[in-house]
Amino acid sequence: MKEVRRGQDRGHLNHGWLDTYHSFSFGDYYDPARMGFRALRVINEDRVDPGQGFGMHGHRDMEIVTLVLEGALEHRDSLGNGEILKPGELQRMTAGTGIRHSEFNPSASEAVHLYQIWLQPERPGLPPSYEQKQFDSAEQDGHWRVVASHDGREGSLVIHQDAALYLARLKAGETLTRQFASGRHGWLQVLRGTVVVGESKLAAGDAVALSNETELTVAADDAAELLLFDLA
Repeated sequence: MKEVRRGQDRGHLNHGWLDTYHSFSFGDYYDPARMGFRALRVINEDRVDPGQGFGMHGHRDMEIVTLVLEGALEHRDSLGNGEILKPGELQRMTAGTGIRHSEFNPSASEAVHLYQIWLQPERPGLPPSYEQKQFDSAEQDGHWRVVASHDGREGSLVIHQDAALYLARLKAGETLTRQFASGRHGWLQVLRGTVVVGESKLAAGDAVALSNETELTVAADDAAELLLFDLA
């Protein structure tokens, strides 16, 4: 079964300094039919104005993955980490028993465009931890490049959940297929460009959820960037 989730149908809030879209219920956006998908709890697409950001705040028992598409995001946390996250890099934060962090756009002139993802952990009470890695974009050209996984395979970030995240970049006219093992589920998020899945054309911000499907084929109408989740 495939279910398309249009970007325009997501929850949308504009706070002036923050323009944000929520795939699932979050903050002031609540839809009882959109509380998550499998272990996925949050997919937020944020645009943060220059010199603005999220002050120090706390999280517990969540796996948080952040991907920057444009600009830069400054991260600081109660573990003592202080990093600048840029395009091509991903960050994983295990909130576990409790962590506090801030996220800030350090630029005086350029907005930051990012996706932040929350996954429920495999168990509560994990020790808080942090990880950030850069991934070669060439490894994503025409391929699914694993960037986060339970076992950290191929140098991916380690997430404490039976899930894997993949990035791919397609040229116009290029097709890419992904096989799913029995009992697995998928969520495809279009980050940039336009693609076709089955009979559906998907643009940036659109997504498709997959259950009881053994294969996903994506055909690019124009240059596209994709984020794929393989979930238990």
